[in-house]
Parts: sequence; structure tokens; C-alpha cells
Amino acid sequence: MSSFFLKAVCLCFFSILNCGYVLAQIIDFNREKPYKKVFVETDNFGISYLDILEEAYPKVKADSLKFSMLNDLAYYWHTRNLIKALEFTEEGLQLTLERQNNVWLGRFQITQGAILLRMEKLDSAELVLNSARAKVAVTDLPLLNTQLGYVYERRGQLDKAADFAQETLRLGEKLNDKWAIAMAYSDLSNLFWKQSKYEAGLEYGLKSLETFEERGINDLDYDFTLFVVGNNYLGLKEYDKAMNYFQHSIVIGERYGFYNNLSDTYMLMLELYAYQNDFENASEAGASALKYAELLSNNYMVMRSWLSIGKLQNFQGKYGSAVESLQKCIDVATKDFGDTFHLSQAYGALGKAYAGNHQYLEAYQAFAEYDRYKSAIFTEKADQRISLLQTEFKVAEKDGKIQAQQSQIKKQKTIQTLTIIFVLLLLLYLILLFKAVSNNAKTNGLLEKQNNEKEFLLKEIHHRVKNNLEIVSSLLSLQSAQIDDPNIIEAMQKSQQRVQSMSMIHQKLYQGRSLAAVEMKGYFLNLGEYILDLYGAKERIKMVYPMNELELDVDMAIPIGLIVNELLTNSMKYAFPNNSFGKIEVSLNEVNTTLYLKVADNGVGRLTEGGKDDIGFGTQLIELLTKQLDGIMKLTVQNGTVIAFEFQLNKAA
Repeated sequence: MSSFFLKAVCLCFFSILNCGYVLAQIIDFNREKPYKKVFVETDNFGISYLDILEEAYPKVKADSLKFSMLNDLAYYWHTRNLIKALEFTEEGLQLTLERQNNVWLGRFQITQGAILLRMEKLDSAELVLNSARAKVAVTDLPLLNTQLGYVYERRGQLDKAADFAQETLRLGEKLNDKWAIAMAYSDLSNLFWKQSKYEAGLEYGLKSLETFEERGINDLDYDFTLFVVGNNYLGLKEYDKAMNYFQHSIVIGERYGFYNNLSDTYMLMLELYAYQNDFENASEAGASALKYAELLSNNYMVMRSWLSIGKLQNFQGKYGSAVESLQKCIDVATKDFGDTFHLSQAYGALGKAYAGNHQYLEAYQAFAEYDRYKSAIFTEKADQRISLLQTEFKVAEKDGKIQAQQSQIKKQKTIQTLTIIFVLLLLLYLILLFKAVSNNAKTNGLLEKQNNEKEFLLKEIHHRVKNNLEIVSSLLSLQSAQIDDPNIIEAMQKSQQRVQSMSMIHQKLYQGRSLAAVEMKGYFLNLGEYILDLYGAKERIKMVYPMNELELDVDMAIPIGLIVNELLTNSMKYAFPNNSFGKIEVSLNEVNTTLYLKVADNGVGRLTEGGKDDIGFGTQLIELLTKQLDGIMKLTVQNGTVIAFEFQLNKAA
């Protein structure tokens, strides 16, 4: 447990260091989900999280998000100041009534009930909580039942409080809600502690902590359960273990500002220090308990703090001071004060103080009140219900184990039977497989040989086509050398380039992984280098290819290659006059069943400046190829020339 406490201290330390960053993670209106719900989706923040919520929720427009933030603000303010918590709750009730949002009205009523019961307005709390039941979703019922359980616990009706805890557990298991399951165990632990059944209380408290830790969130109820477990250890006189849990609870309480839990824990630490005769630390713990109770504006906690201080003074033999402290305790607990358990303790401690101070008549009267309150709490019915509840859980656990064992045995028998069947089928399959492999081995070898031969032949065909196209290109080059007319020479050179672009396609086919498809990015790289080299422009023109690798069949690759060849040639000839520098971009991307081709340059912004015949043929060729591929062409001349195409893959010729 000491290592657990050390982890908690480290967590708190790093949270403080990262406070600014962490708080920004709760609310970010740029996110799709602007609000990370506190103590549900995250606990990565510090004590100022309520200020963040208070500042942000008025800016929210969506009702459901605004209600969620405002309800969290109201609910968690009750851990610091009940009056302020009630103000936020009343605002939420008014807003939900105006919007006629019945579900959120019920949720705000649950929060209102939680606040009222801590103000010791138990009848009002019960009325509000029962009103909420008909409005809220089934997922809200565990929290509602928990608060109703607290109402009956405060009244000393521990049997009814146990019934609500059991109902919360049932709902939690049905909804697979770990918080509800953990909370039910926590409440049962606290009820067993009040019955002085510390071992049972410890068992359920540790179950609760284990379930809370599976959630991975440090919240108010996890913090409270640490206190409850420490309380049971204190009852068992295991003081070191109790202190570890109390210290862990204080770390979490101080990190998030859980003043109610801090006050509770300091009261019990006072008792622990007193048992160890460490009265100085005990007095400091009592002062801390009273400080947090007064910050809460919570008479229930103030009353209990004075009770703890009075008990300490009794223990020290300071009976006069104890009488004063305990009288303050009872004065705070008005006649409408609902918590009979702590009232009985207060009158019992006051009786001891009067007796120690030799005020025997007053002592008799105090002990009479003690007996009256105690008999109201520890009734035979309540004791039987708690004992029965404990027995029910033990029986349920044993029945669960027996059913689990029977299920395991049945499962093992089924697995054994299936294993035998599987082994027999596997043997039969292996025999058939062996025969099939034997029969097919020769066939497969022959097929593989034939496939290799066909692959070799296809590669050889593409190689020869490529060689023949290069021969045609060479013949065109030789022929152009015998011609004097510059227009004819240029036409011959363009034809040579077109043949060369087709030759590259076939080269890619026999060199690539597939004999039926061309990887276009690599093809464009080769084509671009060829054209740059042809025009001697490698030093001044930069070619870029913003695309991923993309394979096309040869029927699409050749027309697209010819289109790109024409456009690159035009850019080289006309886009960058006077040997100017520039950039050409080529990209081909597939989206669903559409190909998007783009050739763009940042040149002078004109398509061509040549002879009429040349322009006409190049344009006609591009239009013809685009039509062949059932494509669409779009020309944009602005800060250069951009030509874009769309081709449908399933319509390509």
C-alpha cells in the first residue's frame, strides 16, 4: 500500500506541473467532442477544474452539452460549498424546465437531492429523488439509488439503506456499469462498519477499490472508499494500514478539492493518532476536519468534527473542554438533524465527559439520550437485515463458484468430445490430402513449367515490341536527318517521341512485377527524364510527381502516356521561352473508379506558339485519346498552364 501511496503523490505532483496543459484538455471547442466529461472520460486535471467549467458552460449552444457541463459543475461543487452547488442546480432546473427536457430535469433533481441530504434536509431530498425516478434513464438509476440509500443511512435506517445498495449492485451488473458495482460495494462496506462488522466491511471495501481501479479514474467515490477501507482497518486496530489509506485519500481529496472527504478523513486520522497517543497530530487533524467542514457550509460535517474533537478531549482527560466541544456538536445538530447514528455517538461521548467532570445528573441525562438514539439505529430488524444481506452475498458467491465449476466441467467434457472428433476428421483429411497432393504434384509441376514458359514468352514479346518500336524511332531519326524542311523535321521528331513513349510502356511491362499492368509513377519519371534530356533542360526545368504508385493496364497506360508526352513537349517548347527556369508537375491519382490526370507548368501561360499544322495535330491527338478513354479535359491558363483530365476506369477502351 505504501507504494500505492507513493504513486498517488507522484501523480499529484506531475498534475501540478502540467496544470495549464491538462486543464486545456477538459474543454476545447475546436474538437468534435468539446467536453471531456470530468471523472468519466478523464481525471487528468487539478483543483481549478470547476473554475474552467464555470467559465466555459455559458458559451455552449447545444442544450445537452450545456446541461452536462452545468450538472457536473453543480454536483462537484457540493464537495466544496453546498450553497454554491445549490445555486448552480437551481439554474439547471430552471433551464431544463424552459427547454421542457424531462430527462435532464430528472438528472438535476438527482443532484439537488444529493445536495439537500448533505444539508440534512432528508425529507426534501427523498421527495426530490423519488420525483426524479420517473424522468431519468435507467442508466441514471444507480446514482439515484445511491443517494436514496444515503438518506436512509443518515436516518439510521440501515436495513433500507442496504436494500438500495443491493439494488444498485443489481443494476450495475445488468448494465455492466463498473462505477455502480464499485459504489454498491463501497456503501455496503460503510454499512457493515456502522454495525461494527469490520471484517465484512473491509472485504466489500477492498472489492469496491478493485472495481474502481479497473475504471482507471480517480473520482469522488473512489476517494470516499479509500476512507471507508481505512475506517474498517482502524476498527480492526490495524493502524499502519488505516493510515496508508487515509493518506492516499487525502492526496486525491486535496488534488480535486473534495472538502467533504477531506473532513471525513481528518476526523478518522484524529482518532487514529489518539489511539497512538500522538495528541499533537490528533489536534491538528481535528482542526483540519473542522476547517474543511466550515468551508463546505455543511452542518453535518461541522457537527461530526466537533464530535471527533470532543472524543479526543475525553481521551486526554480534558473533560471540561470535551463538554464544551460536544455541546457545540449537539447545538449544530438541531432537532431536525436527521443523522441519528452520529447523534447517539455525540450523547454517548457527552455522557462520558459529564461523568469525568463529576456532573452525574447531566451524565445520566446524556446517556439516556444515547440509549434512545442507539436503540432507534441498532434495531433487531436492522441487524437481522444486515446479517441476512451478508449471508445472501456469501451464498451467492458460493453458488456462483459451484455454477462456474459445473460450467467448467461441462465445458471440458465438450472440449474433449470435440477434440476427439476433430482429431479423427484431421486424420481423414490428412489421408485425403496426401492422396490429393500426390495426384496433383505432377500436374502442379507441369502447370508451373507451362506458366513459366508463358511468362517468359510474354516478357520476350514485350521486349521485342519495345526493340521494334526503338527501331522505328531510329528509322524516323535517320529519315529526319535526310530532310531539309524544318516543319517536317519537327513532325518526324514528334513522331519519334511518341513511338519512344510507347516503347517505354513495353519496357516497363517486361521489367515490372506484372505483365499486364504498368506502374505509372515510374513510367512518368522515365518519360520526364527522356524529354528533359531531349531538350537539354535538366538544369533549368524541375519535374515533380505528386502521386502515389499506381498500376494501370496497358490499354489505359499507352493513351495516357501519349497524352502526357504531348503536353510535356508543349511545355518544353512554349512555356519557358529564352531558356527560362521553371517547374512542371505531373500527377495521376485514382479516387473510387475515376482517374485524375494533371499536367501543370508555371510558365508564360500559353499552350503553344508554333505552326498551325503542328498545333492542330497535337491537339487532335489529345482530343482523340481523351475521347477514346471517355474522358473530360479542362484547360486553365493562370500563372502558367494547367491541363486536367478525368477518366472512368470501367469505361476505358
